[in-house]
Parts: sequence; structure tokens; C-alpha cells
Amino acid sequence: MSEEEKPSLMYQCLKCGATVRSSELELGIRCPYCRYRVLRKVRPPIVKHVKAR
Repeated sequence: MSEEEKPSLMYQCLKCGATVRSSELELGIRCPYCRYRVLRKVRPPIVKHVKAR
């Protein structure tokens, strides 16, 4: 797969709140706007149902 075919992950900066694609990141994990190094993955709002016993 080439880089364009790979699905890009979405990250959110914890300092400025910017949403960044993994393809927009430079070498390493760092927010391109505020240069903060702590990012979290944006996950879809999926509800998991667990059956109680």
C-alpha cells in the first residue's frame, strides 16, 4: 500500500484542541500548530453492549 491508500488516523492535541490527521504529522508525534507532544486518538462514538451474567 502506498501512503495515500492507508487510512489516516485522527489525533487531537490536548493543549490547543486541534484535530490532526496522521498524514499531516511530521517526524514523530507533535502538534503542527502549538508543537505540543501529547496527542490522543479520536475514536468513533461506538457503544459496546456487554451481557451481564
